[in-house]
Amino acid sequence: MINVAIDGPAGAGKSTIAKAVSKELGYIYVDTGALYRTIALAAIRAGVIDNDEGVVDLLDGISVELKHIDGVQVVTLDGEDVSALIRTPEISMGASRVSAIPKVREFLLDLQRDIAAKNDVIMDGRDIATVVLPNADVKIFLTASAECRARRRYKELIEKGEDVTYQDVLDDVNERDYNDSHRDIAPLKPSESSIIADTSDLELEQSIRKIVDIIKEKI
Repeated sequence: MINVAIDGPAGAGKSTIAKAVSKELGYIYVDTGALYRTIALAAIRAGVIDNDEGVVDLLDGISVELKHIDGVQVVTLDGEDVSALIRTPEISMGASRVSAIPKVREFLLDLQRDIAAKNDVIMDGRDIATVVLPNADVKIFLTASAECRARRRYKELIEKGEDVTYQDVLDDVNERDYNDSHRDIAPLKPSESSIIADTSDLELEQSIRKIVDIIKEKI
């Protein structure tokens, strides 16, 4: 099996790029961030998002699954398709919080590794190359400036009809960057063998081509 690990900060375009690259190469795309977002959704619904112990207690009673239906990734929480519900700013911040809880990371680790062991995958997240798939065939750290990522995210939210300001989005990006890079467990950072890919000055199609070229060159 060929495993490609793509890490990087929030809003770097990992999901969009990895999804397109997976389709072109015929690999399965695994959005690990969606799994953490699903845990955050469950925690918010249960009213325990700000209580680490409450989040941990929640894990024994929930079922999180990642499925591929007609080539499209679907995330379920206790059998409910929550793929569309987990893409809000509130859930983004919640995901950043729950991902810092060691028990949450342990809960999802086996699921992620099992998928990678059985399929050619492109898996994206924050600690794929450093923790989840340390022996991945290709390791990429995809990044862009905070301002660039905030502009992209702001445009996406406005197009969805969300009532946000650019400054709010930039503040969220900076806060997530700080939280993700300063947490004690699996902080966001490139592995020693990761190839750094900065897409600040690239259009989407150029970014996709850049990642495809890196993968083809490595394998």
